[in-house]
Amino acid sequence: MGEDGRVSSPTTTQAADDPYLWLEDVTGDEALTWVQERNAESLGVLTGSAEFDELRDGLRAVLDADDRIPYVRRRGELLYNFWQDAEHPRGLWRRTTLESYRTGDPDWELLLDVDALAAAEDENWVWAGAGVRYPDYSRALVQLSRGGADATVVREFDLPTKGWVTDGFTLPEAKSRIGWIDDDTVFVGTDLGPGSLTTSGYPRVMRRWRRGQSVTDAEVVFTAEETDVAAFAGHDHTPGYERDFVGRSPDFHTTEEYLLRPDGTQVLIDVPPDAETDVEREWLLVRTRSPWTVAGEEHPAGSLLCFDLEAYLAGDRTARVLFAPTASRSLSHHAWTKNHLVLTVLTDVVTRLEVLTPSRDWARRDLPAGPELGSVDVVGVDPDQSDEYFLDTDGYTRPSTFLRGELGLESDPAPEVLRTAPARFDASGLEVRQFFATSDDGTRIPYFVVGDPSSTPGPTLMTGYGGFEIALTPGYSGVIGRGWLARGGTYVVANIRGGGEYGPTWHTAALGEHRHRAYEDFAAVARDLVDRGITTASQLAIHGGSNGGLLMGVMLTRYPQLFGAIVVMVPLFDMRRFHLLLAGASWMAEYGDPDDPEAWGWISQYSPYQNLRADAAYPPVLVTTSTRDDRVHPAHARKAVARLREQGHRVEYYENIEGGHGGAADNAQRAFQWALVFTFCWQQVGSAM
Repeated sequence: MGEDGRVSSPTTTQAADDPYLWLEDVTGDEALTWVQERNAESLGVLTGSAEFDELRDGLRAVLDADDRIPYVRRRGELLYNFWQDAEHPRGLWRRTTLESYRTGDPDWELLLDVDALAAAEDENWVWAGAGVRYPDYSRALVQLSRGGADATVVREFDLPTKGWVTDGFTLPEAKSRIGWIDDDTVFVGTDLGPGSLTTSGYPRVMRRWRRGQSVTDAEVVFTAEETDVAAFAGHDHTPGYERDFVGRSPDFHTTEEYLLRPDGTQVLIDVPPDAETDVEREWLLVRTRSPWTVAGEEHPAGSLLCFDLEAYLAGDRTARVLFAPTASRSLSHHAWTKNHLVLTVLTDVVTRLEVLTPSRDWARRDLPAGPELGSVDVVGVDPDQSDEYFLDTDGYTRPSTFLRGELGLESDPAPEVLRTAPARFDASGLEVRQFFATSDDGTRIPYFVVGDPSSTPGPTLMTGYGGFEIALTPGYSGVIGRGWLARGGTYVVANIRGGGEYGPTWHTAALGEHRHRAYEDFAAVARDLVDRGITTASQLAIHGGSNGGLLMGVMLTRYPQLFGAIVVMVPLFDMRRFHLLLAGASWMAEYGDPDDPEAWGWISQYSPYQNLRADAAYPPVLVTTSTRDDRVHPAHARKAVARLREQGHRVEYYENIEGGHGGAADNAQRAFQWALVFTFCWQQVGSAM
């Protein structure tokens, strides 16, 4: 595969079956001419009116609002923030003190102006994050993406002087992995030519790179198999527990991890390959993704177990259960402070927090936060220094509140409210309700409905994801609120199988050959909405991106009669070739291997591209993608549109030149794209704008 993602030698059978392989040439002249023609046609239909301009500008105002919450993460004594607004669309990396942040008008110290850098270097830089060196926080490994792609360049940045380090750690554009070991050493995996990457396009070889060395001369510490997803290496800098870890991900859902001793020997952390591990000080935490029998006791999938690390490596399997799932409760996340472990727990998709204290025999208590039918997220902790925590709480109609607290040994002082975001739309009359639909196999599928019950049935916009154990939890969106809810629409979020709403079993229930269950679940919610009188099929629009874009494609080809409009965003669509395009090979653990006849037997039943039919009655479709998406190849979207047009179906298309997998590189592009989505949906299922 070339750097542009084009597969150069399709088989004769594939070429015969697919006349649109030429659209896989991402930046080819013929393909880009086709893109420009399709964009022009669709923008002529969706834009150009005063109503569109007003909607776009309103969404841009939401995204650029100066009174948004500037979320921060602590690094030593200072709080760091990355900020984008109308004046700084590429963004500012900056920091301040807690005391200054509390004033409401912080004195920000500017570290890096990405807009100024992009202008000076004539590059379309997009911020991709920075790893700040512990414990002095004086240097950072800054990652910058061209146009929002996953591939980044890496540069070492000196925080005291606010400048790039001459002859520092730098890497050209690649899907690199890099992290600090000490002042003059990093772990790195990057593209160094043949043999250095896996078939998924991620680092295969991890090295210990010392300052002043060429990266090609750096010591190799671990090499994964070429067919693995990726190799990894990391340094634990916890005082008194400094150590290194290396390993590989054979597929998207499994890991093989080793403790790397100072003498170079590798000690396997022998847990089930699909389990997730976390080492903190003397403890080894294991979150199971399938049932695991330890010392004669079986623990269900989704359990969190604790072991003494060194004793475990020596063969001791004495486990303490820190979390046991139930039919309605699952563990979503955990985070350490200096003296405590904070658990984020979902109960029927609503988030709550629990605090465990190891020094008090893992005593457990609730940490109250978050609204009813809402979410609370731990957005910052500092396990090496304190019991400080930062929380973000919100709900579908409740704007975010940003909180700071400090955990005590026996009880917790009420957290301090640092910021409360203003409302971005009028939520008066809107209610948040949760219902359960019944899928084809009898499983109850939860979903949230946000809207004015007195206005139903009416225009409804529904979304879902259903993959990779990602849970869709309640959250405030000024964009959805301004573009849909405030205009009289109802919004629905379906928590279908394949996601993580009920832990690993909810995910694995729709894995591989069982993928059809996720699609049956979404269709069941659509029917339930009609049965409850919330909407009608002709008034129901749906949207989803990435794996959710695949979901939209299946809804189009298998359940077109249930919907009035479908928006397909940065999608997977051609499941016959997904594993050959960009990072697609890494997702075969989720979907199956199309080259395996047995797996293709079930994939072929739902792959949208192969199931498009000229004689089908499809609802109107809008497809969007990004030329710079180097995760899900834009050819999925392009070929879907080409085939739909060939078959005579109505379809609109928009491909943004920037944006990566997110579809947009800055707020102006995000506002424009969402204005397209809302305009299309209102045209199809609601009153004209």
